[in-house]
Parts: sequence; C-alpha cells; structure tokens
Amino acid sequence: MPRLDTIQMVEKTLKKEKSFSSKNKLWRSLPKQVQYPTFSKILDYLEESNKIIYDKDGTIVWIFADNPKLKKLLKEATKLR
Repeated sequence: MPRLDTIQMVEKTLKKEKSFSSKNKLWRSLPKQVQYPTFSKILDYLEESNKIIYDKDGTIVWIFADNPKLKKLLKEATKLR
C-alpha cells in the first residue's frame, strides 16, 4: 500500500506540470524512486478520486479544482438549502 507522503509527492508533481504524455514519463520525473506497482496504485486512486484523467492518447492530466481563487469563491458563496 502506498504511504501518504508518496501519494502527496505524485500529486505535487502532477499539479506542478499539469500533464504528462505517459505514465512512464511521470514515473521517471518523480523526485524519489517509487516501485512501479505502488505508482500504478496511486494513479488508480487519483483517477477514482477525480484528480486526474487519461486522455485518448494516454496523457495523464491533473483536473482537480484546487486553485486559490476557486477556494475563495466557494468560501464566500451563499449556500443553498
């Protein structure tokens, strides 16, 4: 099972670059080595939690809405009941 710090490292790398053309390119760009099965499990988790998607050609794209402007708008928005 992946550790939290490993998951966060992959997320941080994806957030910074926004997309990678292949799993292998992302895997090789990580600052620390990760076992490939662990890396694949992390990508499965990120896809299931709607943080990444795979394009038709296999490109991995970060889609999680986490920018500061959006967070501020959500915080100030009127809640509907």
